[in-house]
Amino acid sequence: MAEKSKSLTLEKFEEAYEDVKKVTLETKLIFSDYWSNQTGNKVYLKPENLQRTGAYKVRGAYYKITTMSDEERAKGLITASAGNHAQGVAYAAKCYNVKATIVMPTTTPLIKVNRTKALGAEVVLHGDVYDEACNYALDLAKEKGYTFVHPFDDLEVATGQGTIAMEIFKELPTIDYILVPIGGGGLATGVSTLAKLLNPKIKVIGVEPAGANCMQESIKQGHVVTLPSVNTIADGTAVKTPGEKIFPYLSKNIDDIITVPDEDLVVCFLDMVENHKMVVENSGLLSVAALKQLDVKDKKIACVLSGGNMDIITMSSVVQQGLIMRDRIFTVSVLLPDKPGELERVAGVIAKVNGNVIKLEHNQFVSINRNAAVELRITLEAFGGEHKDTIINTLETNGYKPRVVRTNI
Repeated sequence: MAEKSKSLTLEKFEEAYEDVKKVTLETKLIFSDYWSNQTGNKVYLKPENLQRTGAYKVRGAYYKITTMSDEERAKGLITASAGNHAQGVAYAAKCYNVKATIVMPTTTPLIKVNRTKALGAEVVLHGDVYDEACNYALDLAKEKGYTFVHPFDDLEVATGQGTIAMEIFKELPTIDYILVPIGGGGLATGVSTLAKLLNPKIKVIGVEPAGANCMQESIKQGHVVTLPSVNTIADGTAVKTPGEKIFPYLSKNIDDIITVPDEDLVVCFLDMVENHKMVVENSGLLSVAALKQLDVKDKKIACVLSGGNMDIITMSSVVQQGLIMRDRIFTVSVLLPDKPGELERVAGVIAKVNGNVIKLEHNQFVSINRNAAVELRITLEAFGGEHKDTIINTLETNGYKPRVVRTNI
């Protein structure tokens, strides 16, 4: 442990801070009226989704490469990544004009694959999850002699990521809490270790997806454990095994770990877009989604938004599900007599309470007796749960028997 401790020192963090400034954008804290009002705290967002390459990962990748020898760089670099570290390594390698090979899971969103290639890296798709891609990258490193750059289980990488904490403190020295996403643990290790060096009283909370809580389980058991599987929409933090090298630092410096279910990330995406006009990927939203589980008031809290690399198809799906979960979109089924004027009548009832019809499906074969009933499925836009209930109650008052059905828009 003596040799390891040389990396995560204040001197090294300061060195990394000066180095990464060469390749990072200044991501100033954004005060959030919305989440401050929701929680009774002063909530600030650290928008690393606006960083070069769309995520914080360029920090650790670049600092790691600066610490390498010319010989190590000349061999060419290889890493494994679900996307953001891939772009960070590719960008940093381009700065040093060295070759980079990136192994990515086959499930990686296309936008991340294409952006990594655009930065000049060779991309190899292998495995369904990060862990499988990582094992293959290690095999290629041995076979071809490449220098492996681990996405999180590396002390120099973690030191580079920790520069986020330096920036937060320089801008807001009186910060009380920092919430930080956890996948493999590199970001949380760097941020929590530096934060405690700068202010031992600060609280640093790690946040994991409920379906990929490898660090929470590891801390519970006192050693690194591997989850049998992971299942989360937060692909950037879908890790089965956290880092061995960084685990001692994280378990010492992190104050607690909160887990967030996928459905909370879905509605959080909607809130972020509507209130801050920012696209933040599911993993990057973990810190904000965890706020409602943090039982504190009148504290200054910084939430690290770790990245914003989300493909359009995923974004579309998340928006749709978010609208449904917030009762902004819903579908009701009503039975009507099969005669002229009935459609106009039901539309008029909905219009009186400001319901906006966005889709109609008319099924004449729901009953053998078409004169008795045909089914009309109405997909509506509402302002939220209260407005949805008003629409349904109004339909009932007018003699219809609306049945809410699963929405598919």
